[in-house]
Amino acid sequence: MKQQANLIRAGQVIEHEGRRWTVLKQQIITPGKGGAFIQVEMRDLKSGNKTNERWRTADTVERLMTEEKEFTYSYTDGANMVLMDPESFEQTMIPLDLMGDAAPFLQDNMQVTVDLVEGDPVAIHLPATVVLEVVEADPVVKGQTAASSYKPAKLSNGVKTSVPPFIETGERIVVRTEDASYVERAKG
Repeated sequence: MKQQANLIRAGQVIEHEGRRWTVLKQQIITPGKGGAFIQVEMRDLKSGNKTNERWRTADTVERLMTEEKEFTYSYTDGANMVLMDPESFEQTMIPLDLMGDAAPFLQDNMQVTVDLVEGDPVAIHLPATVVLEVVEADPVVKGQTAASSYKPAKLSNGVKTSVPPFIETGERIVVRTEDASYVERAKG
């Protein structure tokens, strides 16, 4: 399906120069003179290589239609993660590097959404947030104002984040899987 380059969005799969690419980031750049163009960072689905490509906003690209399928994460086996189809209970192995920076947020029995193009996995989406325990947090400095900035903390999955001053080691917090940012204290 043809679409204008200025409609490219992260997560889409496009065909370019005979290869399939998953779009990681896109940015519209408007130079001082001349027309605007789209700068796209994308990853080759077969080789895993990343590249940057530029298109004029009026150019067209071939967008491949993706099918979404729900899976349950079972475990990681070397460079692959093993997912189970919740309907047929069949296991599927998918390369872990499709996860990118979100891999540490995988949790046992987590529901994940896999984008497929003609049956091949091209992207994996985690739930928007997860609950994790803070395993390291700097103590609050006495006299520090409540309005002060966030402090560094380390989560039970090894990821570093920033939390409000009132969060202490051992607390469970809700974290956004997209960028590891603090959302709120976990309930219960």
